[in-house]
Amino acid sequence: MNAPAPTPASTDRATAWLRRRLGRAVLLSYAGALLLPGPGLWLRHPHALPLGPLIRLPLATAPVLLSLVLFSAGLQVPVRAMGRVLRRPRALLAGLVLHLAIPLLVIPFVAVMLSTSPDADGGSGLITAMILIVAMPVAAGATVWTGKGDGDQPTMVGLVLTSTLLSPLTVPLLIGLLSPLLSGGYARSLAASGHALGGGFALLGVVLPCAAGILVRLALPPSWAGRMLGLVVPAALVGSLLLTYVNASGALGSFLARPRPLLFGAALAVAALVCVLSFVLGRGAARLLRLDPPAASSLTLACGMNNSSASAVLITAALPDKPHLLLPVLAYGLLQKTAASRVVRTRRPHPVCPTPSPSPSPSPSPS
Repeated sequence: MNAPAPTPASTDRATAWLRRRLGRAVLLSYAGALLLPGPGLWLRHPHALPLGPLIRLPLATAPVLLSLVLFSAGLQVPVRAMGRVLRRPRALLAGLVLHLAIPLLVIPFVAVMLSTSPDADGGSGLITAMILIVAMPVAAGATVWTGKGDGDQPTMVGLVLTSTLLSPLTVPLLIGLLSPLLSGGYARSLAASGHALGGGFALLGVVLPCAAGILVRLALPPSWAGRMLGLVVPAALVGSLLLTYVNASGALGSFLARPRPLLFGAALAVAALVCVLSFVLGRGAARLLRLDPPAASSLTLACGMNNSSASAVLITAALPDKPHLLLPVLAYGLLQKTAASRVVRTRRPHPVCPTPSPSPSPSPSPS
C-alpha cells in the first residue's frame, strides 16, 4: 500500500517566498487600503452567515482573521523544546517583567510630552491607542523575526505563549493603572475597553485560538501535523495581510473622508517614539542581565513587538466611534517590523576566520 503523500514542497516554497516578502506585502496592504478602502470597510462590519432557512450567525471578519493567525502561531509552538527554557528561565522571566514594566515607564513619559501639545485633550486619544498597543501580549510574528536573526527561539516562543495566556489578567491591570493619565471621554472609552477584556475578549479572542493550536499540535501525529502546518501557515500569512488591509481601511477610510494631516503626523511621531523606547529598553535590559546574544535578541524583540492586530480588533469592537485611534496602531505595527529587521541584521553573525573543524556549522532551522 502506498504511503500517504507528504505535504507538497510547492506549499513550503510559497510560504517561504511570502515570508521573505512579508514587509513589501504589508506595504501593499496599506496601499490597497488607501487606494481601495471600500471592500475593507465592508468587511469591518459584522455580516450574517446563513446556516439554514431560519438561522443566521453574525460574523465579524477581523476577529475571525485574528483567530486564524493566533491558531497558526499556537500550531507552530515547539512545545517539547520548552523544557530547556523552564530549566533556565532567566530570559523568560526578564521578558515577562519587562513586558509589564515598559508600559508603566514609557506611557507616562509620552503623556508628559503630549500634555504641552496644542491638542485640546492633551493627546489623550493618542495615549489611549498607545496603551492598547503596549498592554497587548507579545506579537506571534516575533517568532519569525527570531528565526531570521538566529535568536533563541524557545525563549521567544515561551514569551509569546506566556504573555498570551496571562493577557486576561495583565491587560486589564495595565489599562487600570494607566487610565488616570487620560482626560474626559477617553478615560471612559479606555474603561470600556477594559470591560471588554474582562468580559472575555482576551480569553476568547486571544488565548483560546492560540491554545487550540498548541493542543492540535500535541494531539496529531508528526506526519499529520506537518500536513496541517503546510495548509494553515500560508493561510494565516494571507489572513494577516487581509487583517492589515481591513484595519487600515477603517483608519485610512475615515482619514480620507476627513483629512487631518496634523493628526496623521502626530500619530506617526508618537508611535515611533513608543516603539523606539520599547526596543531601547529591551536592548539595555539584555545587556544589563548579560544574556548571551541569541537570548538578548529574543528579549529585545519581545519588548518591542506587541500584538497590534489584537489592539486594532479591540478598538474596532469597543470603540467603533473612534476609527482615528487606528492610525497610531497601524503606524506602530509597521514601525515594529522595521525595528525588528534592524535587530535581526545586527544579530547576524559576522564571518570569522576558518578553523580546522571537521564539518561546517549547521544553518539555523527555519521558524
